[in-house]
Amino acid sequence: MKALELVDASVFQISDMPVPECKRDGVLIRVKACGICGSDIHGMDGSSGRRIPPIVMGHEASGEVIEVGSEVTDLNRGDRVTFDSTVYCGDCEFCKSARFNLCDRREVMGVSCSEFRRHGAYAEFVAVPARIVHRLPDSISFDHAAFAEPVGVALHAVSRIKITQGDSAVVVGSGLIGLLIIQVLKSAGCETIVAIDLSDERIQLALELGATHGFNANATGLVEEIKKLSNHHGTHHSFEVVGATPTVNLAVDCVRKGGNIVLVGNLAPDVQFPLQKAVTRELNVLGSCAINGEYPAALKAIASGEIKVEPLISARAGLDQGSDWFAKLKAGDEPYLKVLLCPELDD
Repeated sequence: MKALELVDASVFQISDMPVPECKRDGVLIRVKACGICGSDIHGMDGSSGRRIPPIVMGHEASGEVIEVGSEVTDLNRGDRVTFDSTVYCGDCEFCKSARFNLCDRREVMGVSCSEFRRHGAYAEFVAVPARIVHRLPDSISFDHAAFAEPVGVALHAVSRIKITQGDSAVVVGSGLIGLLIIQVLKSAGCETIVAIDLSDERIQLALELGATHGFNANATGLVEEIKKLSNHHGTHHSFEVVGATPTVNLAVDCVRKGGNIVLVGNLAPDVQFPLQKAVTRELNVLGSCAINGEYPAALKAIASGEIKVEPLISARAGLDQGSDWFAKLKAGDEPYLKVLLCPELDD
């Protein structure tokens, strides 16, 4: 099969690889669409230690089941599906308490690190355990279904806190996940939603998708402007969707005393954290990791139009163009959001 393989730091090639084995408890899927994730862009140079070559990346995918393992009874050839990015064991303490995203033996599709290597979906075919597969509603296209994973990430992030009708929230970072979180917050009942980003184009899109206010991160007096929107108290909630020291600090500064900060961004392994502000203002600081059962809700939200994903698609391309698109996304010269790699476009 054809696959887009990371063979060295930031070096891709189109490789001819064996079709992966369909195991007894799994399915083999013909990939229809797979989104390029920010974690792949940031990790392809080796800096994260989570994309050690050689590896076929890709974990935001949809496709058609073409082979079913002998132990699988609830999926059939021809089923239109997507799948979780997390491969969980189902047997550890966390899995038994339904916290699959914290599985002790957790592996992630398209990730290669010191603990494991599991090829992903920048390829014509991918094999996955049946337990992480979800059928698609008839109304969802393969392109839109590839968003089930990032929409699930946004739903899980918002689920980490309790939203009350009329609440206010700031979202620091209006990339793909930030834009999805904004839509989830609107649906959950947030009345004031503030989007912050370095790109004016992304801020404008955030306003179109549900944010009530938008600010460039370089604006002077930014924190005071945001506090004016909430009787100078600060927002009830703050979502940090970048993962760097300046944005974490901004998320802390914007939230009110006793407020909630949800850390979603994962760009840097370490950041400097304003401990005294968190302690003296009694802030609730929560991490959010991947997805934990939100796939059905994600697919429902996409199908109903509650979460709009079509405006987030910047391009559709074949695997042959994958290397060029990775270079463009890494350069960051344009405010691209989601690029979908579709193997059938190579035909």
